[in-house]
Amino acid sequence: MTEPVLMLLILAATVAIFVWNKISVEIVAIGVALMLFSTGIISIDEAFSGFGSQTVVLIAALFVVAEAVDSAGITTWMGGLLVRFAGDSRPRLIALIMVFTALLTAVISVNGAVAALLPMVVVLAVRLGREPGQLLMPMAFAAHAGSLLVLTGSPVNILILEAAIDTTGKGIGFFEFALVGLPLLVGTIVIAIYIGPKLLPQRVPETVPKDLSDHPRVLLGHYWPAEHELVRLLVPAGSAQVGDKIAGLLPATRGGVHLLSVQNAAGKPLPSEVLAAGSFLVVRGTARDIADFAIEHEMVVETTKGSEVACGLVSKSFGVVEVLVAPRSNLIDTSVYPGMITKSGSLVVLAHHRAGQAAITNQVTTQISEVKAGDTLLLQGSWKALDQHTRDHNVLLVDSPDAIRRQTVPLGPGAFPALGILAVMVVMMTTNIVPAAVAALLAAMAMVLARVVTIGQAHRSMAWQTLILVGGMIPLSAAITQTGTAKMLADGIVYLTGGSSPYLLLLGIFVVTAALGQLISNTATALIIIPISLSVAAETGMSPITVLMCVSVASSAALLTPIATPANMMIMRPAGYRFGDYWKFGIVIMALYLAIGVFWVPVVWPF
Repeated sequence: MTEPVLMLLILAATVAIFVWNKISVEIVAIGVALMLFSTGIISIDEAFSGFGSQTVVLIAALFVVAEAVDSAGITTWMGGLLVRFAGDSRPRLIALIMVFTALLTAVISVNGAVAALLPMVVVLAVRLGREPGQLLMPMAFAAHAGSLLVLTGSPVNILILEAAIDTTGKGIGFFEFALVGLPLLVGTIVIAIYIGPKLLPQRVPETVPKDLSDHPRVLLGHYWPAEHELVRLLVPAGSAQVGDKIAGLLPATRGGVHLLSVQNAAGKPLPSEVLAAGSFLVVRGTARDIADFAIEHEMVVETTKGSEVACGLVSKSFGVVEVLVAPRSNLIDTSVYPGMITKSGSLVVLAHHRAGQAAITNQVTTQISEVKAGDTLLLQGSWKALDQHTRDHNVLLVDSPDAIRRQTVPLGPGAFPALGILAVMVVMMTTNIVPAAVAALLAAMAMVLARVVTIGQAHRSMAWQTLILVGGMIPLSAAITQTGTAKMLADGIVYLTGGSSPYLLLLGIFVVTAALGQLISNTATALIIIPISLSVAAETGMSPITVLMCVSVASSAALLTPIATPANMMIMRPAGYRFGDYWKFGIVIMALYLAIGVFWVPVVWPF
């Protein structure tokens, strides 16, 4: 049995097992690499070469960059814009999601954009009562169209540019790709809005994230009377109250203002017994009582409208979490009271609640109560302190500080460093100063060093299923090329189209490229097809640029299977998709790609 025939059998078996969908894709990918080694098609080093490839390193680094973009609150801010401008309109919501995704793709690649926006879109779907599956596939397909908006949108674009320069001596402009990218994006949006509901699966995923966007207001209503507010009062430097004992301040005015804690600007509790300039008093009470108290004591109310503060509980620098006292916890039978500073010195107890009762600390701010198993404590402090000191075997977190911060704090303190690092990464990739993998790694490292994300968050950002799938499938891509299987298939289809019509020739190139792109990475597909298409162009007298741009469009049409790109795979589980769900919607989008690649490309870049 010749190597090409054996390779075809392995390829067919791989696709069949993927479609069968009874074995995890990671096992299949690694099994394929081992099968290729056992049959002697590739060496042991080649079998594992994918895990050390630039592609895997680039994807892993982009996961960290995407995590930083999300962690800094940038995607939360974008989500807020989506909710504000989309309203209850489904067409407007889908259009905005797809436009945002395409623009982000142009900056950080298909996989990076989908990884960054995926959590926000899923939460948005839950918040609006929609199925994630109705939004995630349009989002991913918008990313594919967005990869053709600018040169840096995809590694394939770089390959096309290099081939064009080598063949003709002329390049392709940075924004010239948009001549095909914009029609693809607009057409994909129209199809998603008007045909998508009939073709997209109506599935409920196994798990969906919790919507915490209005979490501070929910907590305020849960722990305190409905008419009460939580406010931070700033003690200005010129106040006559500076140096006074805190214990003498309250109760005051009408007795309706209760002190919960004394903090610095970052939300860290201050144990001082006297008021200091620049400190903040966290108080609760009715709006009128608090306003009277602030005037009487020469303090400034930190506004909660239009600012970074949400109900006095959450801001860019500090936040709150609820913890449940675990059974057999060391906290059982200990005493707590509002304003109490925890043993770490970094958190303050705002409230104590027992199931079936009103908040125990609702009525009297100085009331001391004993902790029982199952009680809930509301803790406030800096985000870093909350993340560090609530991972304790004595308590169980209700919602993680990280999840709360991401959904409630748009444009957090790391937003501008993250945007700056992102801009530098784009410049490095645009100017090709360093390889794309190096630029992404430098950006990922900078995100950690700038404390936009912690090293732990960077580790957790890795989508291991995607990385293992890509690493395991790269040897298959190489083997298809090395054995001549891909060339045999491509030459056969191009030969069948004949040379009588340049449109038929482009159709043949498109079909070969698009078919391979459903099975292997679009970068590998482009590497296989580019030299074949250029030789065909030379034989028939066609313009190399026309053929190359057709390959570029066809390489982006990785739409029919979840294994076509990592971005397709990322949305599979959050949306509850099955392997066969992709082609139903993807085949209609594929027809658009074919029309653009075969008929529109020659209009822009004539034969």
